[in-house]
Amino acid sequence: MSRMSSATLYSRPIFLLFSIFSCFITLIQPLNAYQQAQESDRVTHLPGQPTSPAISQFSGYVTVNQDHGRALFYWFFEAQSEPSNKPLLLWLNGGPGCSSIGYGAAVELGPLRVKRKAYGLEFNDFAWNKEANLLFVESPVGVGFSYTNTSSDLTKLDDAFVAEDAYNFLVNWLKRFPQYKAHDFYISGESYAGHYVPQLAELVYDRNKDRNKYPYINLKGFIVGNPETEDYYDSTGLLEYAWSHAVISDQLYEQAKQACNFKNPNWTEQCIKFMTLLYKEYHEIDIYNIFAPSCPKNASSSAHMAFFEKKDASLSKEKTNRFKRMRIPGGYDPCFEAYTKDYFNRVDVRSSLHANKTNVKWNVCNDAILHTYNYRVFSISPIYTKLAKAGLRIWVYSGDADGRVPVIGSRYWIEALGLPLKASWRSWYHNNQVGGRIVEYEGLTFVTVRGAGHLVPLNKPSESLSLIHSYLSGKNLQTQMK
Repeated sequence: MSRMSSATLYSRPIFLLFSIFSCFITLIQPLNAYQQAQESDRVTHLPGQPTSPAISQFSGYVTVNQDHGRALFYWFFEAQSEPSNKPLLLWLNGGPGCSSIGYGAAVELGPLRVKRKAYGLEFNDFAWNKEANLLFVESPVGVGFSYTNTSSDLTKLDDAFVAEDAYNFLVNWLKRFPQYKAHDFYISGESYAGHYVPQLAELVYDRNKDRNKYPYINLKGFIVGNPETEDYYDSTGLLEYAWSHAVISDQLYEQAKQACNFKNPNWTEQCIKFMTLLYKEYHEIDIYNIFAPSCPKNASSSAHMAFFEKKDASLSKEKTNRFKRMRIPGGYDPCFEAYTKDYFNRVDVRSSLHANKTNVKWNVCNDAILHTYNYRVFSISPIYTKLAKAGLRIWVYSGDADGRVPVIGSRYWIEALGLPLKASWRSWYHNNQVGGRIVEYEGLTFVTVRGAGHLVPLNKPSESLSLIHSYLSGKNLQTQMK
């Protein structure tokens, strides 16, 4: 055996160290790339943000269509503890045309809530990022800070358009935050997101089957609150709820029942007449939370009436306006819309959120989208049947004080799905009080939240946190009094 030279003896360790170092450099280059993209979106501190607790947050734009210059704005909060072990939860608001930043993030379930008079932010003790990494996106384009450089996009908005953009957002966001690709992924939302959420879930589910063409997203389920789902049942529930809660007279109830065939998407003029009278009976109270005080500053009832007048004036034989899509004010402090609007239009706030790519004034809801949105889908129920059979975890919850998408209508369409009963209707408890009711079917769980309106996490924050904990963890809600 030949003897190694001293040069060889000393050079081999050096060569090995160099090889290891080269491999290490190669491995960390992609990491640096996505870390740089993430850090450019990091929000270090927002004007008026409390100094503690520390919050890891990011915001910015994700391009969803390069050719049209279309980008959606997001706000993301890492879980308050063990983010690497917590699921990823996407939240969408509805409208159509209402902001998930202005509602979900800043008013309902985000860790930072806008304070009264927009003087700053306060920490939300019942934020859902206690349970998950929490992602909000303003969708569709034209909502909040989201934008398009192709104005004709705004005339094409419908459920399919929104689902495709939301899917592209999700794919591209996960490229920017690849550490969450393997996390369990859930979708959540409320109101008209009762369309957005199941449709996005279906799109992800279908595309997950073709891994050669589409990236795999670890979808586990979805949860929706007070969701618009089946027009016939939602409208029937709206009418019956107004009557059963003494909002309208027996006479108006009978007249509307006779005039309206809610199975027909195009309402007759007589139906429109009586449903307009129904809505006008809400002019002194908040249709989205019938037991909450109305807002003297924002005069939400006047806003509702102005909406009805515009819809009535634009009525045509070619496109009957059905008074079914409304903006979503409401809550125990109905004035919050004014506060969030003031806050997110501040120059320092927009700069801190990296929301400087558009000079459009930020609004809680874009009423133009509400009027121009193309309503082509009248039932989401088939998606529930399909995804329930696929084994996704599906929950529906309903604040029982909501007059706009009432619990009655939700019960009707859920029962119409014909799913086998797993556990019968019963109470669930929170802090030794009835939190609401729960019924479980094979593939779907329905939960009511007692005393909550359309915005359940705002009206009943502690109960809503228990609800989302139960949903994400798979642990049962408390159904026995302690």
